[in-house]
Amino acid sequence: MECEYSAGETLHTLLEGDPFSRISQVAVVDVQGHVDVHTGADCYRWAGHTTGKGYSCQGNFLAGPQVVKSMAEAYEKASGELVDRLLAALSAGQTAGGDRRGQQSAALLVVRDKGGYMGFTDKYVDLRVDDHEHPIEELHRIFRVYDMTLLSREDPKNLLTIDRHIVTILQRDLKKLGFYDGSISGAYDEPTQKAFKDFIENNNFESKLRQDGLIWKSVLNYLEEAARER
Repeated sequence: MECEYSAGETLHTLLEGDPFSRISQVAVVDVQGHVDVHTGADCYRWAGHTTGKGYSCQGNFLAGPQVVKSMAEAYEKASGELVDRLLAALSAGQTAGGDRRGQQSAALLVVRDKGGYMGFTDKYVDLRVDDHEHPIEELHRIFRVYDMTLLSREDPKNLLTIDRHIVTILQRDLKKLGFYDGSISGAYDEPTQKAFKDFIENNNFESKLRQDGLIWKSVLNYLEEAARER
């Protein structure tokens, strides 16, 4: 593909002369969104795939064709980034029957140029659950933590103005969590700002800290949930 081969040409090159092609399953998506897929005739049943613009849903040992069909529908209907659509597809596939042997592991890898933490790597999201009773639910859980701590993405509609009402919540919950020892005044004064910054840094939420008098709703929700659990 670095040599500008199409998806079809790349797949043909991969399979040409491959002695294991009858038990192999592979999909290729090129930069134009073209897709080509191979499901070997001897893959464990049920095995198959369904494709759309820029994606392929595939698998073997599946409960049936409804698994990949449900994944494709969820992927196309989901909003948000690629990572959100992939998570939606995984959940839909499991709901439709998933792997007929049961559940054990799940993984999510999204690569983007300098998309890793501080731009040090290209791994925008790289998460895996190797052994869990409910691996897809666990993958969703650890992604929420990853999203809060390492990703700066947010919908601008989720920004809240730090007004007296928000400040009262901040002071109340930061006090409960031990970051603030002042009065619940509703004033976003220096001690309150320092307490909030300490909370942000303590939880590695630096990517979500703003200096414009606004706060992400996700951060406020996390703070309130943490205070409720205390």
